[in-house]
Amino acid sequence: MDVIDIFRKGGPAMWPLLALSILALSVIVERLGFWFKIFSQEREIVERVLDAAQQNWQSATELARKFSYQPAGRFLYAPLRLSTPDPEVFRLALESTAEDEIASMRQGEKILEAAIALSPLLGLLGTVLGLIQSLGSITLGQISSASSAGVTTGIGESLISTATGLIVAIVSLVFYRLFQGFAVNQIKVFRRAGSELELLYRQYWVNLQDSPTAPPTSAMTTPEVIPGRGSDRRFSFDLGNRRAVNPEPPVNPQTNINPGYSVPPQSPSQREDSAAPEV
Repeated sequence: MDVIDIFRKGGPAMWPLLALSILALSVIVERLGFWFKIFSQEREIVERVLDAAQQNWQSATELARKFSYQPAGRFLYAPLRLSTPDPEVFRLALESTAEDEIASMRQGEKILEAAIALSPLLGLLGTVLGLIQSLGSITLGQISSASSAGVTTGIGESLISTATGLIVAIVSLVFYRLFQGFAVNQIKVFRRAGSELELLYRQYWVNLQDSPTAPPTSAMTTPEVIPGRGSDRRFSFDLGNRRAVNPEPPVNPQTNINPGYSVPPQSPSQREDSAAPEV
């Protein structure tokens, strides 16, 4: 029997099984190509970015941006593209990006899960329908060798759907577990690469905090000591630089009076009354 003949004898349950097998096969082929690309370049990307981070963070950022078409490149580029972030922000960027990348790596697993769960049930349904059709065509009074042979042939054909459903479920389960193992291994790779990159950045952050940029000397001039209250010098502030200037001469009430005006002399009693008590 050829494939078309087997498919025809499998009954109506073969059509949903065919649809499930096509979906599962398309997911399997797509995921195999996806993981092959990852495994062929992932180790090189991680090693090159980490080596560049030990020398220059700018070159590491450019290198990670260059490999951003790969999940490992996007994972390492997410914290590097930030402008001197806090170490906690750096770690959060790594964790959030890793979650997104792992979620994208699990695409298609729902289709495989559906194929694993539904294929055996559809095959069993096809078998039950085939048995009903085979056993319903005979009666107890018409049992003979010819009729029993036809029933046996019908039962054998009805089991085709069960076998097909089991084959689809087994193949889908094998690749489903394989892709899950790849995802778990990728989590380990992300954790190891992220820990090394975070360690390098924390060392860089500590060195950056320990060696701040020194302010210019003009802004750190030592202020002069202010003289006493009776001194004739004071400060005037000019654009942040303190310099001492001579004060204006005090105003003398007697010398600034109009010369044409004569101050009347005061009697001794008025001078004593107007004198302020001495504290």
